[in-house]
Amino acid sequence: MSNTPMAANLLTRAVLEIDEYASGLGWDQPARLFALVDTARLRAQEPSLAAQLGLDDAAETTAGLTPIEQEEIAADRPLDEFLGTIAWPDAVAGCALTVERLMLPPSAEATVPEDLDGARLNQWVAEHPDRQEVRMTVAVLRDGTRESALRLREKDAPSEVLTGADLVPGLAEALGATFED
Repeated sequence: MSNTPMAANLLTRAVLEIDEYASGLGWDQPARLFALVDTARLRAQEPSLAAQLGLDDAAETTAGLTPIEQEEIAADRPLDEFLGTIAWPDAVAGCALTVERLMLPPSAEATVPEDLDGARLNQWVAEHPDRQEVRMTVAVLRDGTRESALRLREKDAPSEVLTGADLVPGLAEALGATFED
């Protein structure tokens, strides 16, 4: 992905590549799940797949993580339920998920009505004047290392993407659980 900025570590680079890919698809997209595989290992063990992914160029760096998009996540299935069904083979070094959500600023938390169930709470958030649409890309490695990228719809530019290991801790924990035995 040629427009992805160079990042300090391989996981951040992978998260930014996935964010760029999702950005190219536009907004209002379903959640997308990715396996993260060691690029050098992929080239060595699966050369035909590496070629399909455009990774067969010897001039390319061999260090890195290659995101491989998985089957589509059913829109009618709760994300936490879906993640609970995943088990990764040993060749997968990590995984990532990109998902769009509505977020409210911390100042809005004090105004949330206490008697709302899930559907009514979602409606309340969707109608809140301070809501923000956000795309979250969260990745974890088998060793527990994590990284996230957040992109606001109203500031939809690569230079406005926020990255950090603990931006979406709950989702990172759920992804990490997919590697537990």
